[in-house]
Amino acid sequence: MNALLKKFDISISAHGVQSFTKDHSKNEAFFKFAKLAGIRNISANPQPDSFESLDKLVKAYDIRIAIHNHGPTHLYDKAKDVHKAVQKWDKRIGFCADLGHYIRSGDDPVEVVHLLGERLYGMHLKDDVNIGQRRGKSVVLGTGHLDVLGVMKALKKVKFPADGALSLEYEENPEDPIEDIKKCLDIASEAALKAKG
Repeated sequence: MNALLKKFDISISAHGVQSFTKDHSKNEAFFKFAKLAGIRNISANPQPDSFESLDKLVKAYDIRIAIHNHGPTHLYDKAKDVHKAVQKWDKRIGFCADLGHYIRSGDDPVEVVHLLGERLYGMHLKDDVNIGQRRGKSVVLGTGHLDVLGVMKALKKVKFPADGALSLEYEENPEDPIEDIKKCLDIASEAALKAKG
C-alpha cells in the first residue's frame, strides 16, 4: 500500500472512526497500522475506560486520537462532553468535529471550533437543517445552519494543524451527488480564501 501511495503522491490524513476500549493490545494494533501507513490522526469513538491506554499509545507512537461526535443520544453528543473527557490526558488526545452532528445537537459550529481549539485535529464540514433533532438532513454548505466563513475564520484563529484531517461530508442525493459536492467545494474554497485575508 505504501508503494502505491508514494507512487501517486498521496497521503492518508486520518483513519476511522475506530472504537477503543480498555484492551490495550487491541488498541495498539490500530496504532501500529496507522504508523505503518503514515497516518497522523485516528478518528475515534473511545469508551471512557480506554483513555489510560490511549494516553500511553499517543505518547509511544506520536499519533493523535481525534474523538468523533455522533450527535444526539451518543456518548459524545455535545462539544462540552468531549472537551471534558480529554482534559487530564495528553494533548494528542483531541477531537474530530463533525459539524453537522454538532448542529443536530444544538451546538454552534463556530463556538465548537473555538472551544476545542488546539486539540482539534479533524473536522467534517457538513451542514444540516435540523437543530436539536435525532435525525439529520444534510444540505449544501451554507444553506442550513453552518456559517462556513465563520468556521474558516475560527480554524485560522485556533491554528488548525496542516496535517489535520479536514473533510467535506455530504450525504444527500446519493444517486447523483456530484453537482452538490462541487457547490460545497466552491463554497468552502471561497470561505477559506476570505478567511485567509
